This record gives sequence, structure tokens and C-alpha cells, in this order.
Amino acid sequence: MAEIQSPMPGVFYRRPSPDKDPFVQDGDPVEADQVIGLIEVMKQFSEVRSDAAGTLQAFEVEDGDMVNPGDVIAVVTEG
Repeated sequence: MAEIQSPMPGVFYRRPSPDKDPFVQDGDPVEADQVIGLIEVMKQFSEVRSDAAGTLQAFEVEDGDMVNPGDVIAVVTEG
């Protein structure tokens, strides 16, 4: 398993915008370097990408939650 961690503090979003579908859902396949969410810091958005290819097992934070550097955002089962 691979943990996707927050690189910075901010607000985590699973969607590119409120009216769009989430980048990825629990159970979806993900590729290495695929965008799984965004972190907003002072109106600046940074992409959060998967470090590994596999299946997104689960998000560990909810859409709109505050995150800090090193917080686990999601878990990917590799393979």
C-alpha cells in the first residue's frame, strides 16, 4: 500500500470545482502521477497526485477538510 500525503497545509478538495465530478472515487484505478485532488492555500490551488499506480483504496480526509504537511490524504493499493 502507498499513502498519498499532503505536501502543504490548506483545504483539500476532491473536485476541480463544486459543479464537477470528483477526480477519483474510492475503488477507482489510478495511475502514477494522476491528479486525485487539490489543496487550496490563499486562493492558490495545487494538485495532489498519486505516487503509485493501483487502486484508490480510500480517502482518509473528507472533501473540504483542512490538511497539514504529512497528513495522509488517501491510500492506494499498488498493483
